[in-house]
Amino acid sequence: MSLTTVGLSKLSTGPDSVGLREVTIEEPGPGQVLLEVISAGICGTDLHIADDEFPSTPPVTMGHEVTGEVRAIGEGVDPDLVDGRFAAETYFEYCESCGYCRTGSPNLCAQRRSFGSHVDGAFARWLILPAHNLHRLPDHVGWHAGSLAEPLACVTNCLFDPPVVNAGDTVLVTGPGTIGVLTAQAARAAGGDVTIVGLPADATRLDIAAGLGLRASALGAIEIVPDSFDVVCECSGAEAAGHLALESVRPRGRYVHVGIYGRPVTMELDRILYKEITYTSGFASTPRSWLRAMNLLDRQLVDLDPLVSEVVPIDEWRRAFDATRGAEGMKYVIDPRTGGEGD
Repeated sequence: MSLTTVGLSKLSTGPDSVGLREVTIEEPGPGQVLLEVISAGICGTDLHIADDEFPSTPPVTMGHEVTGEVRAIGEGVDPDLVDGRFAAETYFEYCESCGYCRTGSPNLCAQRRSFGSHVDGAFARWLILPAHNLHRLPDHVGWHAGSLAEPLACVTNCLFDPPVVNAGDTVLVTGPGTIGVLTAQAARAAGGDVTIVGLPADATRLDIAAGLGLRASALGAIEIVPDSFDVVCECSGAEAAGHLALESVRPRGRYVHVGIYGRPVTMELDRILYKEITYTSGFASTPRSWLRAMNLLDRQLVDLDPLVSEVVPIDEWRRAFDATRGAEGMKYVIDPRTGGEGD
């Protein structure tokens, strides 16, 4: 069995190197499943891949935030998975023997290969991946919103391994994009008193955050007092926000680097020394962070559905990429079952 599908791909390095191509999907091997992709979220990392600011091995189908239904299974896979709706961890393979793999951090394995950057990913109707990557989605999570479980798992890796938010902590989140709003919800679930800020141009996103019960405001409409927050989470990937975060965290507070800058930036690192700041981060996700993310969803402590701004067919990818770059709305997801090859 083999299937032909249209995939939105990083075709080569350099500018103007993203486009649609025809790809062939083989039947799942031992321990693998064939997923029919329902939705694949457009992530800032996809834009970094398009701009050669994040590693990839073109030609490769992009997309790593995925919701899909299992349509076929390989040898040794539980048949009860068939027709279930799942989100998926992003690692296609890793060595399983290095110190990082053996201690639950395959995200740091030097031999890891992820789908969407090194192996064909979710911006296509069909996706092959290991069965152990799958996480069954709760019924209350919307049909397309489940693809946001992956960025939530990245957030829980940043916030909870090790834990940086304690009950009663004052928390500042800079950047009201998808990652920022997920971070704010997760920090609130941990007991934090959360404020999320953005620019005046982020009004739509701030309104979405406020609709989720978060304290949300544009800079200029709220006073951010220096040295006043126990925890700051920089989620925008903007250099100016990094400066604000370092200024706002109190002495002996915690700075969490969540957003990707994608380029060298200039930061006042001596502030970390002078204020004895604990500076932490988290790259991508781990099996532990996925369990935490799914627990938050199961307990309905994080809501994904309001973050989906639009579901677009695959042949409208350029408009959706441009809207993501322009910070229009919140999260655009591609439904690759529509457009390109028909419904």
